[in-house]
Amino acid sequence: MDNKNKGPILNGLPANVPDIDPQETQDWIDSLDALVEEGGTARARYIMLNLIQRARQQRIGVPSLTATDYVNTIGAEDEPWFPGDEEVERRFRRWIRWNAAVQVQRAQREGIGVGGHISTYASAATLYEVGLNHFFRGKDHPGGGDHIFYQGHASPGMYARAFLEGRLSAEQMDGFRQQSSHYVNGKPFGLPSYPHPRQMPDFWEHPTVSMGIGPQAAISQAQFDRYLHNRGIKDTSQQHTWAFLGDGEMDEPEARGMLQYAAYEELDNLTFVINCNLQRLDGPVRGNGKIIQELESWFRGAGWNVIKVIWGREWDPLLAKDRDGALVNLMNATPDGDYQTYKGESGGFVRDNFFGRDPRTKAMVEDYTDQQIWNLKRGGHDYRKVYAAYKAALEHTGQPTVILVKTVKGYSLGPHFEARNATHQMKTMALEDLKAARDHFSIPISDKQLEENPELPPYYHPGEDAPEIKYLLDRRHELGGFTPERRSKYVDIKLPDDKVFEPGMRGSGKQEIASTMAFVRILKDLMRDKEFGKRVVPIIPDEARTFGMDSFFPTKKIYNPHGQNYISVDRDLFLSYKEATDGQLLHMGINESGSTTALTAAGTSYATHGEPMIPFYIFYSMFGFQRSGDQFWAASDQMARGFILGATAGRTTLTGEGLQHGDGHSHVLSSTFPSIVSYDPAYAYEIATIIRDGLHRMYDPEDPRQDPNVMYYITMYNEPMVQPKAPEDLDTEGIIKGLYKLKDGNKTEGPKVQLMASGVGVPWILEAQEILEKDWGVSADVWSVTSWQELRRDGQEADDARLLDPEAEHRVPFVTQKLLGSEGPVIATSDFTRTVPDMIRQYVPNHFTSLGADGYAISDTRPAARRYFLIDAHSVVVQALISLADTGEIDMSKAAEAAKKYGLDDPRKGVSGTTGGDA
Repeated sequence: MDNKNKGPILNGLPANVPDIDPQETQDWIDSLDALVEEGGTARARYIMLNLIQRARQQRIGVPSLTATDYVNTIGAEDEPWFPGDEEVERRFRRWIRWNAAVQVQRAQREGIGVGGHISTYASAATLYEVGLNHFFRGKDHPGGGDHIFYQGHASPGMYARAFLEGRLSAEQMDGFRQQSSHYVNGKPFGLPSYPHPRQMPDFWEHPTVSMGIGPQAAISQAQFDRYLHNRGIKDTSQQHTWAFLGDGEMDEPEARGMLQYAAYEELDNLTFVINCNLQRLDGPVRGNGKIIQELESWFRGAGWNVIKVIWGREWDPLLAKDRDGALVNLMNATPDGDYQTYKGESGGFVRDNFFGRDPRTKAMVEDYTDQQIWNLKRGGHDYRKVYAAYKAALEHTGQPTVILVKTVKGYSLGPHFEARNATHQMKTMALEDLKAARDHFSIPISDKQLEENPELPPYYHPGEDAPEIKYLLDRRHELGGFTPERRSKYVDIKLPDDKVFEPGMRGSGKQEIASTMAFVRILKDLMRDKEFGKRVVPIIPDEARTFGMDSFFPTKKIYNPHGQNYISVDRDLFLSYKEATDGQLLHMGINESGSTTALTAAGTSYATHGEPMIPFYIFYSMFGFQRSGDQFWAASDQMARGFILGATAGRTTLTGEGLQHGDGHSHVLSSTFPSIVSYDPAYAYEIATIIRDGLHRMYDPEDPRQDPNVMYYITMYNEPMVQPKAPEDLDTEGIIKGLYKLKDGNKTEGPKVQLMASGVGVPWILEAQEILEKDWGVSADVWSVTSWQELRRDGQEADDARLLDPEAEHRVPFVTQKLLGSEGPVIATSDFTRTVPDMIRQYVPNHFTSLGADGYAISDTRPAARRYFLIDAHSVVVQALISLADTGEIDMSKAAEAAKKYGLDDPRKGVSGTTGGDA
């Protein structure tokens, strides 16, 4: 065959394989030509598709198709028997649709007007109800409960079902989006707008409404289930993860960015259900294209099993008589923008503008009335089609499955809602819309009841003895209980003894080690603990060697569900790279975003599995909250517990790396997360004290603090220094609350100042203390600030209490108490921007000045960079003298003399810290 006639085929044909029998090859080609000539292209295509399918079954390495025809993957003849009572399920599904719409309508009443979304659940009701009646397992199922990521905007549907189940009252339903102002039985009881576990902790389990977060988190959840199983911690073999997503949502990079992980790990315990109603918030997802075909190509290319549910059962007879493929060709060629328009028009319009485009398809429906054409449903509204897809997904092995389901946004809500571009933002139904919906859903509510107050149409419940309600409850009982439901009861765990932390408390002797390495030693001892160690989950985004954690490779091993099936290049080395099916380290590759969702799965295992696991997620601090803030927010919403370790922190400590790596603001970002407790410790004993405290706060039932659902953010540095031994009279309370005095100044008469610093800045102020006393006769007390943020929160709590009761005795903030009686102005510095120490400004009783590494990071030595940003020891000295002059203690000429003496404007004269700054 002439080479120019060979068309491109996905994956190509192997160029180095010789044709050992050219005549046989030509015979097969001639056979195909004859098939086309005698049977036509449609018949030839059908045969070829079946041959490709058979070739895949025989494991022949042929190129795979990225997209198939725009028809259902499962043919009508292959659909399984539907085991439920479809008519009964249709009746209560209609009640749920009505109550969901009414809930949003009532929330928009005069004086409230908090809105909601009506149309998303309307398009997805069948998708949820098939699962809830036949597939989704509750917490009491013998094999464990499923993890279900409900689409955020569909939350009214979940509330409406809970209303029929007797889990929510009508009064509680009316608290939708009124969490502090709606009272039930004298107490505030409101329903959050979307799935927010932190705000409804016995109901919602997985937050999803931030677009793109759900897909990522679902993949990590399915992966973590396998991790628990393979490590022998819990049998999760029967648990399944379902993620309900929107087609528009799939444009988020996070939504598609981890598909390959799920395929590589063969997560057949994972199913995505993508509601393809063809619309995003403003208009069509792909008006000129076909989003289902696009997504099919993406998922197939990533290695997923793809099931398409496009057409309802009413289309089956038409497709069965489509002998020449005219209808399928029309389906393939029609863009999504047209499909959306068809559902916004009428049966006659569809006859003329869809079927009428080809005389063969026009003839197919010549005996159909316009109403029959209008009743040709999309697959996502057909119970049997959806059931068949779900059953096939659960039976498929070796791959995750995505089900692409075509629906109509606003389905069943009438012509003002269905398929309209503005339907996502439409929050109220006019009286005529209400009456039409009532009639469509067969709701026994009179015109009079609706006309009394159209803003407050009544909910409908037939009574707990109704056969439909008994059926609904029986189905959930058989499947293991209600869902969504969140439980926080977990097995008891024994926390490590204090002796585990003793090495950190002893310091490093004469050896210089960075605080990152000090942490790694503490972590290693925690993992060695016989009872507690197995619950530690180190999570690393491909930087273990940078952080000194490569020593974990040969002992704890990297988790890989396939084990290690290759000969490692460093197998003869002491710190060889080892993967294992029961490995303890979750090594996510260069993927901070996915590592954060892994943190979420591990940190919420106490609730999702009743098995507390303690994640320690360590990363370049610059690439934490700045890169993955949305994922951390979702983890906080899901009430994750664990430790977030920002290594190589500081704007001047990792100086060799420069602007993109120099973190001087992660504590500013972390301060916006109410459930994240942030620390910037200087020494190993501070780190040990903080980690021990965090474990007790999270999992010690005797701990007096009320909220255990917190994560500790700890920044660490890569600058080696001698780690001192903990003082005999260590102020543990001060470390935990954020401030303790590290070293008193001399007691001589004369000017006095208070020096504060956190993290790597503490050695600078110790250096400044000596310079002030030696060169200027100024006595300086040195304070280690372990948490500027906790000091601020304590002050804010005191302020709030006073605001609520101005006449009550005012509690003095902790930092204010600590500084009472301390003489002289306060100078604060750190390796972060001024915004960080400024957090406590209003609570410092003394004259206060902060220094900070404001501006972008630079590449230079540590001493030069610190002088450049004016945060080093000599900058502290000069600022101390300026503050003393400002308060009238000395003449300003001394400060000017010092600035000139130390060459404050010359970065080359910086001396604070060691040279170097690479990772």
